[in-house]
This record gives sequence, C-alpha cells and structure tokens, in this order.
Amino acid sequence: MMKSKKELFRNEWKYLISVGEKELLRLRMSPFLHLDPHADEGGYMIRSLYFDDYWNSAYEEKEAGILMRKKYRIRIYNYSDRSIKLERKKKHGSYIFKESAPLTREEVEKILAGDYEFLLKSQYPLCREFYVECVSNMMRPRTIVDYDREPWIMDEGTVRVTFDRDVRAAIGSFDIFDPTLPTLPVLEPGKLVMEVKFTEMLPQIVRDILPPHAAEFTAVSKYVLCYEKTRYMNGFEYWYETQEREIL
Repeated sequence: MMKSKKELFRNEWKYLISVGEKELLRLRMSPFLHLDPHADEGGYMIRSLYFDDYWNSAYEEKEAGILMRKKYRIRIYNYSDRSIKLERKKKHGSYIFKESAPLTREEVEKILAGDYEFLLKSQYPLCREFYVECVSNMMRPRTIVDYDREPWIMDEGTVRVTFDRDVRAAIGSFDIFDPTLPTLPVLEPGKLVMEVKFTEMLPQIVRDILPPHAAEFTAVSKYVLCYEKTRYMNGFEYWYETQEREIL
C-alpha cells in the first residue's frame, strides 16, 4: 500500500553576526563540519528573484508575523544558467519546507515577459501551481537578492551551517543573468547572516558553538531587507511615506 508523501519541514535558525564572530565560529566548526563539496573556492554566489502577488502577501504576512506563509523565487548560482530552479519556500515559525522544479533560461525569459502558458503544461506540480498564482493572484517579480554563501555541512542530523555575506539588492531590471546589475547593500558594514538548518536533531557539539550572545535573526529576512531597500521601484507608497515624514 502506497503512502502519501508527507511534507518534511526542517528547522531553520538565523543569526546576525559580525565578521569576527564568523571567523571564530569557522575555527570551532572545522574539526567536525566540512565545506560543502559544491562550493568551489570555499563558496558561491546566490542570486534569487523573488515574486509576490497583487497584495504583496509574502511581504505583508512576514511583517504581520503570520505563522504560516510562503514565498516563490527563481534561483541561480554565480550568474550562470546551468542550474535554474523555481522554488517555493513554506514557513511555519522556525520550520521550513522547500520545493523546487528546474527551469531553462528560455522559460525564465518567458515568465519575465508575462508568458505563463508553458507552466500549465509542465510535468512539475510546482510549476502548474505557480501558473495559478501568476494568473489568479497576479504573482509578479518584486526584487532580486544577491549574496555570497559559505556552506558547511555535517552528516549527522543533516546539519547545514551557512554564512551569507555582502547581502545586497540588485536594481535596474529583473534580468537575473545580468552580472552588471547595480546593487545596494542591506546590512550594516561588518555584519553577515548565519543560518543553521537541520532536519531531525541538532547535535550537541553544534549547539555548543552557536553564538551565545547573538539574537536570533528571525524578525527580518533577506527578502524583506531587499524589498524595503528597493520599495521605491514598486509604486508611490515609498514616496508618500517619505513625504509624510518630511512634513512631520
């Protein structure tokens, strides 16, 4: 008897740390964690094009503290079109569930041009569901998030620790394959994001190295930071708020 597939949520903890803290953590981790073998020269660059619907639900629900929410994005690495993924990230508190489906560069260009018909005919359920979002809820590109990632992994408990530095919002267009897009930094100098992800358990040896004094960076996401940095491109709301502050 076949069992229905169950969504497996992973734990995700985020911290805002300094470069100095990161170097100390790196030294403490190196005896029992190792760099992800996919990380050439110690890391890779990630670019994600995030989408939101007509009501900016992904952003507004995050700001309102809604416990269960979801985000859609198209992700590439090192500006390359060799690996392109459409992803949906569901979140329930500090638990995440991520789904993905491959895309081609031509398909990404169709999405950016507003041609969604091919998604409906896709063999991947995620693409067909994204089609419904685009047509029914006017899901559209909102912002591009760039950062450089250094990933560490540990087999026990499927543990993954990543350091994301130089988090920035790309502006000028939504062409995710353009490496010349200008970017705006969204973190204060000397700061970066540390993420700890694990499925079933976090070994005590890893718990012991977590930043003891760093506040969990759960209040704001990289998407929210970049969305707010580029809000002026999404309408007049940002301009009106700016004018009201100047009047006050």
